[in-house]
Amino acid sequence: MIRFEGLSKSFPGDVDALVDIDLHIERGEFVFITGSSGAGKSSLLRLVLRQERPTKGRILIDGKDVGRLPVSKVPQLRRSMGIVFQDFKLIQRKNALQNVSYVLNVAGLPRSEQKRRAYNALRSVGLSHRITAYPPTLSGGEQQRVAIARAVVGEPSLLLADEPTGNLDPENKRVILDILCRYASEHQATLLVSTHDHELLEAFDQVFDLRADGQ
Repeated sequence: MIRFEGLSKSFPGDVDALVDIDLHIERGEFVFITGSSGAGKSSLLRLVLRQERPTKGRILIDGKDVGRLPVSKVPQLRRSMGIVFQDFKLIQRKNALQNVSYVLNVAGLPRSEQKRRAYNALRSVGLSHRITAYPPTLSGGEQQRVAIARAVVGEPSLLLADEPTGNLDPENKRVILDILCRYASEHQATLLVSTHDHELLEAFDQVFDLRADGQ
C-alpha cells in the first residue's frame, strides 16, 4: 500500500530531517515509527499527508506518487486517511458530536448522516454518553478518544497517529492503542503510528527506527 523509495527531506539551513528512507508497508499492517526527538518521525507523516514534498525519492500510496500529485488531488488523497495528533486538535467551541461530524460536513454529507455516523464513531470509542460534552470538560483520555472518532468517522483505509499517547497516563495509553488497533483490524486498514513510547511495540507488525542523524 505504501512504499518509501530513497526518501529524503531537507529543510533550509542544511537540516536533514530524513535521509534515504526505504520502507514497504502492506495493506492492513500495523507499523510503528520510532526514534528520538528530531529523528524525523513527524516529518515522515507530513510527507505522507502531502503537507510537505520530498527533497529526493518518492512516496507511493496505492501506486500513486504522492509528491507529484496536483494540488487539486490532495484533498481526495487525504479523504482516504485519518490522523490522530498528540495534542488532540479539537475545536474548543464545538461539543464531541460536533467535533466528529465537522469532517463529514466538510465532505458535504447530509446533516442527518453526519450525526448518525458521528454518534456511531463516538460509540465505537466508548463515548456515546459524552456526545454533548465540550473539550474543556473532557479528560485527556476522553479528548484523545474524540480525536480518534473524528479520524475514523470517514472509514479511512490508512490511519496515521503522531505521538497519540504522548500526553496520557499508562492506563489511557493502552486504551488508546487498543482502540486504534481494533479499528484497523475491523476495517483492514493500515495503521502507521509515530511514537517514542517503546511500551507499545508488541502490538505492531513492523518497527522502523529513525535515528536523529537520519540513518
